[in-house]
Amino acid sequence: MASERPVPESRLSRLAHLGRLAGGIAGGMLSAGARQLGQGKRPSLGDLLITPENAHRLADRLSEMRGAAMKVGQLLSMESGELLPRELSEALARLRESAHFMPLGQVGWLLDRAWGPDWQRQFRRFSFTPVAAASIGQVHAAELRDGTRLAIKIQYPGIRKSIDSDVDNVAALLRLVRLIPREMDFRPLLAEAKRQLHAEADYLQEAGFLQRFAHRLAGDTRFALPTVIEPLTTPEVLTMTYVDGEPIESLGEAALSVRNAAAGALLELALREAFEWGLVQTDSNFANFRYRAADGQVQLLDFGATREYPAERRQAFRDLMRASIDGDEAAMTRAAVAIGYVAEEDPAAYQASTLALLRAATEPARAEGSYDFGSTDLAVRLGEMLVRLRLQERFNRIPPPDVLFLHRKLGGLYLLLTRLRARIDVRALVMPFLGAGNNGPLTSQAPVEASSLGSTSGLPAAPDQTPRGRHKVLPQQAFPDDGGLSLALQE
Repeated sequence: MASERPVPESRLSRLAHLGRLAGGIAGGMLSAGARQLGQGKRPSLGDLLITPENAHRLADRLSEMRGAAMKVGQLLSMESGELLPRELSEALARLRESAHFMPLGQVGWLLDRAWGPDWQRQFRRFSFTPVAAASIGQVHAAELRDGTRLAIKIQYPGIRKSIDSDVDNVAALLRLVRLIPREMDFRPLLAEAKRQLHAEADYLQEAGFLQRFAHRLAGDTRFALPTVIEPLTTPEVLTMTYVDGEPIESLGEAALSVRNAAAGALLELALREAFEWGLVQTDSNFANFRYRAADGQVQLLDFGATREYPAERRQAFRDLMRASIDGDEAAMTRAAVAIGYVAEEDPAAYQASTLALLRAATEPARAEGSYDFGSTDLAVRLGEMLVRLRLQERFNRIPPPDVLFLHRKLGGLYLLLTRLRARIDVRALVMPFLGAGNNGPLTSQAPVEASSLGSTSGLPAAPDQTPRGRHKVLPQQAFPDDGGLSLALQE
């Protein structure tokens, strides 16, 4: 369970956290070794290092540091869970659920710096207890004087400056204490962790992505997105309207028709992102979707992990999907080479194993009629195939980073459809994106400038800020019981 802890800001203090972690792991190793020797066992060094205690020690320290250190753990958990020791994989998975949160004093200092010392005058109520905490920021609920309900994300101090050094230091630590298997080359993941963190810390870029999604989905009543409040947004504070939906997994007990409608809308959106728009929100964490039963709307949150895919990449993805559906192995091989799954000079056995994995992954699109996500064991089969491919084949090629993040998008969506026990004719949804009409110029809409975003009138601009906003929001409830830390402000 998350607890209140200040975020270490300076490089020295963050390095000190890792130093204490290394010392703790070494101490845990000696303690475990003494216990096992006392029991007459002769443990290996790997057994002593990768203990449940050391794995949890690692996860707790990364959670306390937040930022890039925490993101490395999250990426390793998401992209390499099948390859890591079970204890380490389970501990790192906790990083996707929550982080420690900042104490009240640190939150107040950051808001004073962002909005000025009299910022409280603009609010009727402000909850200092966060409703969500993640790798680069935490979210607070608030209410303006005019009754507008807000979700305010505050970036942890020092995060942007520490990204590169944090990633390098965590990588060195993981190698030093051998918490990562030697056969795993995770350098591409580390490079991607740096790129992704810099992108997620760029709230102006995120606001642009949010606007483009809102513009493309305008008129589609199946979806709703939050609105940016520009006067209260700075490079380190993201202020948005509150969305009042329930967690998307709450649909699990709804009628099948309701579950199918929401699941089908999300799947169609993902296909449009990857095949048509080339604008993909790559984080399908359940927390990034809400559902409002009153009108059946799916609410979309958090666009920090959005990636753009050029036309040639989208065409290669379509070619691979079409070849898999048609059972055309030669065309599948060409598309797999174009994407980067394999190279023409790769061993034939490795190519064959990779194509088999890709065919299995496209099983829902190859099925005739509705695919029952509630009863399939596809995830288990894919996991077993991936382990054989990565660990039993001497040759190993990691897909390009943009493909790995597309995997994260589709993998998260698959898990959500499984949780909803949806039954969808996936093939019927996919085929329109693979036809001849999609081989030419794709639908394109010009991005909307951030200055066109809605805002609340009558609010003073934040000090020393440009008029353009950059914003995102995490799921929340309006004003949870925060133990008395909800500030009620009177006129």
